[in-house]
Amino acid sequence: MILGDLDPLLKLLSRMPGVGPRSARRLALELIQNKDSLMRPLAHALMETADAVRACETCGNLDTQSPCRVCQSPSRADENGQTVLCVVESVSDLWALERSGSFKGRYHVLGGTLSALDGRGPDQLRVGSLLERVRRGEAKEVILALSATVDGQTTSHYLAERLRELGADVSAVAQGVPVGGSLEYLDDGTLLAAMNARRSV
Repeated sequence: MILGDLDPLLKLLSRMPGVGPRSARRLALELIQNKDSLMRPLAHALMETADAVRACETCGNLDTQSPCRVCQSPSRADENGQTVLCVVESVSDLWALERSGSFKGRYHVLGGTLSALDGRGPDQLRVGSLLERVRRGEAKEVILALSATVDGQTTSHYLAERLRELGADVSAVAQGVPVGGSLEYLDDGTLLAAMNARRSV
């Protein structure tokens, strides 16, 4: 029988992405059995991080400073201060691109996608600050790296129109067959995107 005093910990752990009630119990047990080597250092690190981390006022990334290290890096812009700007939905998308090493410019985190169903319009996202960055001449190209969902594509079309009105050079990431992917296991939408994004070889 699990002690009732552990319920708050179990409930908090089970709210984490990918962690259900069973995983929460395993995590709680691991923490409790390793109080000095794991639980207390984790609690300390969580408190320090909660106090130190903030959203970057320029791009929306999370860092201990604002503007963040990516925005401050001189290697991510040319001698005129212009850069390639990659628009992503969330900080996790930004971190994924950074981890891959596939992009060396700067970012803009939208904070989601347009969704009529959820009542999310341009004012609920960081669209205004993106357009302002382009108006200031910060971006020589804008890459739209949004998800291949209906909402993601709707957002891409909307942003592309607004950005082109400002004279920006707009592109989008290619979508289709993943590296190591087998055609028989791909959904219809992915196959359609792959055929439409085909290139000469």
